[in-house]
Amino acid sequence: MTFQEFLCGTPAADYIFQKMPYEEQIAEAARAIENAECVLIGAGAGLSAAAGLTYGGKRFTDLFPEFIEKYGMTDMYSAGFYPFPSEEARWGYWSKHVYVNRIAPEALPLYREVLELIKEKSYFVLTTNADHQFYKAGFGEDNIFATQGDYGYIQCLRGCHNKVYDDIRQMEQMHQARKDCLIPSHLVPRCPVCGGPMTMNLRCDSHFVEDEAWHAAERRFGAFLEECEDKKTVLLEMGIGFNTPTIVRFPFERLARKKENMILLRLNRDEAIVPKRLGKRAIGINADIEQSIGDITAEIKRRAEEH
Repeated sequence: MTFQEFLCGTPAADYIFQKMPYEEQIAEAARAIENAECVLIGAGAGLSAAAGLTYGGKRFTDLFPEFIEKYGMTDMYSAGFYPFPSEEARWGYWSKHVYVNRIAPEALPLYREVLELIKEKSYFVLTTNADHQFYKAGFGEDNIFATQGDYGYIQCLRGCHNKVYDDIRQMEQMHQARKDCLIPSHLVPRCPVCGGPMTMNLRCDSHFVEDEAWHAAERRFGAFLEECEDKKTVLLEMGIGFNTPTIVRFPFERLARKKENMILLRLNRDEAIVPKRLGKRAIGINADIEQSIGDITAEIKRRAEEH
């Protein structure tokens, strides 16, 4: 199955919040992971938020007071679409965004705990997150497909050629040199091919660059889906809402509908609704993801000690 064949834009018509008590859901989730041969992780912004990388609230106001005062910004997500008056202003913002969300944070405990939970299984990660946390936590690089891009790379704004560029050193320089929300003009990146402006390698329009590394990850993802074809598989979905549901949420539901060997485990603080037709092959835990992962881990350890 190719990635395009995997993608699905059809929501379920029979969503429900499960009435099963939380403790029973945790027990069922632990049992599913214990019995699984394969685990396909689908992760979105809600996972990083649960881990501490929130894009709004106090973290935003503490980190971006000068940008809030100058531009009236309300959160990091919407700030990424702000109509900056100059390239110096645009990279003034993005250099700080990348620094606080990609460069400065170490591997967050929640990501490490997820790895501990599934590392003995055959696993693969499909994520819309651009913060590099799966890599930092120690997940195998060949087991990750960051389909929407990574804050660590920039590209030509027009996508004039099929290549992305490591931006970590540049972003650190911009971050250190920034004054009054602006970077010096000599630090503004220019496309080495067409000489035009550059932008973050994030999927926001038709110019997003899918380079050879992106396509190699896509092929590995397809190979993993083939591996899972007839094996007991848990679709471990964490923090995926309805912002970009066609990349993980809807395709996971379709996989679970088609394959009786697959169980959908949906962890989401607010939107853990699951298709009713999946019956016991869906577990929707509507709680803090960090708490849920911790409780599932504890339940698996308890079972191991009993045996």
